[in-house]
Amino acid sequence: MAIILRLDRVMADRKISLNELSQKVGVANVNLSKLKTGKVSAIRFSTLEAICDVLDCQPGDILEFKRDE
Repeated sequence: MAIILRLDRVMADRKISLNELSQKVGVANVNLSKLKTGKVSAIRFSTLEAICDVLDCQPGDILEFKRDE
């Protein structure tokens, strides 16, 4: 089973850069970059909440569950 991160897609839809999102969320650019590329194993709910607030989206817009076949 896998959780797929779709932050890059939501950011593109909202036309927001990584730097702008980083400033508005209050999370280091490097950490958001890792989240955007899926190179993280965890995310704090407070960070997810801030990202969703800035991007005006739901957690399900950013996170996707894919069952192994």
